[in-house]
Amino acid sequence: MKLLEGKVALVTGGSRGIGAAIVRRFAEHGADVAFTYRSSEAQAQALAESLTQLGIRAKAYHSDAASFQEAEALINAVIQDFGKIDTLVNNAGITQDTLMLRMTEEQWDKVIHTNLKSVFNLTKHVMRPMMRTGGSIINLSSIVGITGNAGQANYAASKAGIIGFTKSIAKEMGSRNIRCNAIAPGFIATDMTEQLNDQTREAYLSNIPLKRFGQAEEVGDVCVFLASDMSAYVSGQTISVCGALHT
Repeated sequence: MKLLEGKVALVTGGSRGIGAAIVRRFAEHGADVAFTYRSSEAQAQALAESLTQLGIRAKAYHSDAASFQEAEALINAVIQDFGKIDTLVNNAGITQDTLMLRMTEEQWDKVIHTNLKSVFNLTKHVMRPMMRTGGSIINLSSIVGITGNAGQANYAASKAGIIGFTKSIAKEMGSRNIRCNAIAPGFIATDMTEQLNDQTREAYLSNIPLKRFGQAEEVGDVCVFLASDMSAYVSGQTISVCGALHT
């Protein structure tokens, strides 16, 4: 059963990793998909082309979510190309990990600007057109935004900010039939986790009750739920996808 037929989704940072998995899951469930990339143009265009073979429309846009002006231009372009936006997934993000004693102002500002301001930018510009049709805004936070983590004060602050932002937008826009939820992934299998040595990998796994890393597609599945009518009465929530790492 396809849960998203007739819907249009926009995913920031959708050319690789968790973002690409979300884009694929949306397309598999019948949504037309727009997504952004920053540097991997060939990879983004290849993904868009592969998705069209599923019988949906897909287009990659070069855009910096941290730029207020580029975010506005992106929303306008997607609406012009697709006619509407039913779901926005704010996924774009970076890390600049180091202990607070060594963290520079630039490292702090860059992570907050990219991870948190980008969510403001896209949400701000999508709200007015989405008010006409209703919709779902999905913000990618992190377990680190709930628990904190040594060496990631900037990242944790940005992801915790996303949770507070999500709750506020859910309260502001509920009367307009706009839902807003956050997802907090835990350890997800990515290029980074593949590079871990066996000792470090086992140390991480020992703290996860399900005894495995999550898959990017499993984050995508939760996004499909939150984008679909099955979650029509779910708003203002943070759903952890972490194998019970945090309960």
